[in-house]
Amino acid sequence: MIRPAFFLLATSLLALSAPLWAEPFTLVPTAVTEWKAVYGTVEAKDRIPARARIGGVLVELLVAEGDAVAAGQELARIVDDKLEFQLAALAAQTEAVAAQLANAEADLQRGEDLLKNGVTTAQRVDGLRTQVDVLKGQIAALEAQSDVIAQQTKEGVVVAPVAGRVLDVPVTKGAVVMPGEPVAVVGGGGTFLRIAVPERHAAALEAGDRIVLSEADVDREGTLARVYPLIEGGRVVADVEIEGLPDTYVGARMLVRLPVGERDALLVSAAAVVTRSGLDFVGVQGAEGPALRSIVTGEVHVVDGVEMVEVISGLAAGDVVVSAADVATGVGHE
Repeated sequence: MIRPAFFLLATSLLALSAPLWAEPFTLVPTAVTEWKAVYGTVEAKDRIPARARIGGVLVELLVAEGDAVAAGQELARIVDDKLEFQLAALAAQTEAVAAQLANAEADLQRGEDLLKNGVTTAQRVDGLRTQVDVLKGQIAALEAQSDVIAQQTKEGVVVAPVAGRVLDVPVTKGAVVMPGEPVAVVGGGGTFLRIAVPERHAAALEAGDRIVLSEADVDREGTLARVYPLIEGGRVVADVEIEGLPDTYVGARMLVRLPVGERDALLVSAAAVVTRSGLDFVGVQGAEGPALRSIVTGEVHVVDGVEMVEVISGLAAGDVVVSAADVATGVGHE
């Protein structure tokens, strides 16, 4: 029973500041979602190393950790001095064979002239013609080898495999790198959150579930994209898709709330709850009329766009909640 003096004080304050609220309603249990708070790690969808295609000395490094790069952008340049020497050797061989070819073509021309005059044989001319063809083939082979070496020289340029952000540069300028060694690691294709949930909640996780990301006191929604079947260390790993997730810090931890079940709770509109002297009150229709009843509140839920407060104690299913303004008018009290 609320004491008269306290009731008069409360009703006088309510009369001045009680919020407007809707019609009375009867409390019934409402299913609310149980949320589990875990930390997720920002991961890049594509984490691809930009590798060296040839061995040599890294003479130029154009990026650092954190730089944004485009697909095909030059990241570094590797030089192998032996390739230049090989090109010079092939050029010299080509010149030598070209000189032999010029001499063979001259012999072939003289042989054909002699064959017309009946001085030499057709067999001799055929041999000279074969020698010319062989030398031409040698020149073509040397030119093909030169093209291979030239292509290897061009492959000293390391390019970004995808558009994204440079996550790691494990080498420095002047270092000797081997073929296949990573020069930089690029994260691209967007980002997602990877979470690890205790295995007791594994059965409650399902692809497509709504996930809430708490960031700087602002909640953003995402979608549970994938749940991995392998349990390691008593935890289930899952991926969460969140639109607009920044890729500035890959590996950053963010607080995520995910649904792990449902329970019944008594909910009243937040507008129906008034707080005075540190106590929460709700107007309740009693046998003698509306009266204030002290309650203990819990979590706040949003139901159909309306902010609802969970009542832990003070009310029971079947109670009729009325506007606090009705109680402030003095129409009955407990």
